[in-house]
Amino acid sequence: MSEFDSNPFADPVDVNPFQDASVTQATARAHPVSGEYNPFSSTEMGSHSGTTIPISEVSSQPAILQTSVEHSAKADLIKQQEELERKAAELDRKEKELQNRSTGRTNTGANENNWPPLPSFFPVKPCFDQNFEEDIPEEYRRICKRMYYLWMFHSATLFLNLLACLAYFTVDNQYGVDFGLSILWFILFTPVAFVCWYRPVYKAFRSDSSFSFFFFFFVFFFQVAVYIIQTVGIPRWGNSGWITAISMIRVNLAVAVVMMVVAGFFTVNAVLAVILLKMVHANYRRSASVSRALQEFSSGVLTNRTVQTAATAAATSAAQGSFGRS
Repeated sequence: MSEFDSNPFADPVDVNPFQDASVTQATARAHPVSGEYNPFSSTEMGSHSGTTIPISEVSSQPAILQTSVEHSAKADLIKQQEELERKAAELDRKEKELQNRSTGRTNTGANENNWPPLPSFFPVKPCFDQNFEEDIPEEYRRICKRMYYLWMFHSATLFLNLLACLAYFTVDNQYGVDFGLSILWFILFTPVAFVCWYRPVYKAFRSDSSFSFFFFFFVFFFQVAVYIIQTVGIPRWGNSGWITAISMIRVNLAVAVVMMVVAGFFTVNAVLAVILLKMVHANYRRSASVSRALQEFSSGVLTNRTVQTAATAAATSAAQGSFGRS
């Protein structure tokens, strides 16, 4: 009856499931934990040897790259702008120099005639103005000087030709024609070459004159042809060329040697003339044209005081003649 005497509303006996024998044995075999695990503790942080990248640096890296690209682009633009400004200033300077050369600087005395360099007591004064450093642009100065040296070599060759023809004449009196013509060529062709092809190319490079360029090309082409004829040495033409020099070998060897030297000088003149003609043609200003040359010629003729005076005198005389006939 004891079973019926128990109180069904009483609290049951507390049963701890962990008090089971199997559970207690399992927990007894486990290792004891010394403490809680803190991932941010100094010991745990020290156990990791790898480096970490701060979030701020990772997030700011694209902004830094973008800023550097912008700075480099701005620097390139600034450099290009400075280069353009420098080129513009250089073009302005050259344009002003060309204008000064074309108009002349007679007021300052810089354009006074100084060639040929004669003594002050000499009765004949210099006839031409020549100053490579001030008149000729730097890129054309060398070739212009070479043309001047060619003219000097041309004059020296004509003088040596005179001496060779003199020796030629002393051997045989019948060669007096060659000696006379050699004197004429030296007296005539030395100043004519200076005026007709050296001064035009000097003026062309100084003032960028199309008319001077075309005049030089026209005259210098015939000068090259004359050099070739002088190199050949046609007898009775006053030139100590190869034909006349070789013909004198059997007559007088010493005179033949002198004439061969002069023939070699004529050959060098011809070769240098061809080379310089090509150089001038390759280096002359691309702005030169036939229409511009005609325009410069017409404007130069119309503004020339001598031409204006002659035209006025001719018109006046024609008018007076027509009134007299009426």
